[in-house]
Amino acid sequence: QYSPDSVAGADGDIDPTEITFPGCSCLTSSCVVHVCPCLCRGDSYTGLCLRPPGREEQYARPVFECNAMCQCGESCPNRVVQRGLQFRLEVFKTEKKGWGLRTLEFIAKGRFVCEYAGEVLGLNEARRRSQAQTSRDPNYIIAVREHLHSGQLMETFVDPTYIGNVGRFLNHSCEPNLFMVPVRVDSMVPKLALFAATDISAGEELSYDYSGRSHNLPIPHREQKPLEEQDRLRKPCYCGSRTCASFLPWDSSLFSRP
Repeated sequence: QYSPDSVAGADGDIDPTEITFPGCSCLTSSCVVHVCPCLCRGDSYTGLCLRPPGREEQYARPVFECNAMCQCGESCPNRVVQRGLQFRLEVFKTEKKGWGLRTLEFIAKGRFVCEYAGEVLGLNEARRRSQAQTSRDPNYIIAVREHLHSGQLMETFVDPTYIGNVGRFLNHSCEPNLFMVPVRVDSMVPKLALFAATDISAGEELSYDYSGRSHNLPIPHREQKPLEEQDRLRKPCYCGSRTCASFLPWDSSLFSRP
C-alpha cells in the first residue's frame, strides 16, 4: 500500500502524525536563524539545500522544520521535507539488485530527494518482524539511533514492507549519492529524509549507505569479520563501487533476544 508519509505501525505505540511541538511565533515570511526556535535546534537549509556532512563528520546533524502550529506560513524556507517529492523518480529493474530507484532529472547537491516512509514501529514489533524473516526475505526495516545530549539513545524503527513510498526501492551503495537525516516537523518522531550528497545526473540510480554513514569510511573490525552465526543472514553487496565491502551492512540488534 502506497503512503507518501509514515504511519503508525501495527503495534500502535507511536503515531508519527501527532502534533506535539509548539509552533514558532515568527510573523515574517522567512524565519531567521538564531531567532526562530525551530532553527535553533539543529542544521538549517540554505535555499532548498542542506549541507552534506564534511569528511571530518561521520554523521549528519538533525533538522527541525517549522510545523503546522507555526505562524510563519507555508512559504517559509524552513519547510522542505514536509512538501514531499519535487523530482521525477522512476522505479526500475536492476541487473543484480532487484528493483531500484533512479532520477529522471538533474538533482543538485543538498536537495531533498525523498523520505523513507513506512510503518513506525516500537522495538518489540520491529524485533518480532525481523526474527520472523528468512534469509530469502527482503528486509526493509531500518533502525535509526540518535544520541541525545542527555546521554540517552533514541531509536526509530520504520518498516515499508506493507505500507510505504518509493524510498523502499532505494538500494545500498558503499559510495552513495544520498545521505539520510532525521528531520522533525510536528513531533520527536522524525521523518527519515534523504538528500543529495553530490550533484546527481538524470538517469542515475539513487542509493544510500544502509549503515547510516554519509560517506565511505574504514569498516570497523567487527563488521569485517561477523560472527559465524550471523554470516548466514548477511546478504552480498552488488553496488560495484571501488570500495565495496562485499556484504550489505549488518545490524544484529533486532535479531538478538532482549
